[in-house]
Amino acid sequence: MDDAPWKAAERARFAGHLRAAGASRLLESGAGHGISGRYFADEGFAVACVDLSPELVARCRAKGLDAQVMDFGALAFADAAFDAVFGMNCLLHVPKAELGRVLAEVRRVLVPGGLCYWGQYGGLEFEGVWDADRYEPKRFFSFFTAERIQAAAAEHFAVVEANIVALDGHIDEYQGLVLRRP
Repeated sequence: MDDAPWKAAERARFAGHLRAAGASRLLESGAGHGISGRYFADEGFAVACVDLSPELVARCRAKGLDAQVMDFGALAFADAAFDAVFGMNCLLHVPKAELGRVLAEVRRVLVPGGLCYWGQYGGLEFEGVWDADRYEPKRFFSFFTAERIQAAAAEHFAVVEANIVALDGHIDEYQGLVLRRP
């Protein structure tokens, strides 16, 4: 599984914010292969992983992670169950019309003052099946410009920090936002 150095740097950047905030309980939404979940667990955080794919949840469990099949738009956790939520390249698969509902759900499971990491590819406005996707079948994506993703985040959270990583290829940039629940 591809783990570019900038992805590792983004995880480390968020871990620094978590330590500064005294956070301990982290939910990883769209956990995929468990790379980020394993990183945060190794850094001493109590990590719960969710993903829609039973196969990917099994991969997380094989890495020793607590993982469940779950839609991050309908999280089966109590209100304020986590100090932080981490999502790298998962919200980019949510249709823009549903994004507000999903962000409200993420906000619900965070403690007041809790931190959220929303990171995804972008740099352009696009919604639909992405012809340049390297996977088959081609997947649905929602991409934003840097200004638009920050505006969407600000509807539900305070934007603490935005880091834009320039990329070469079909996608212009990666947008890594650190957000705080008011």
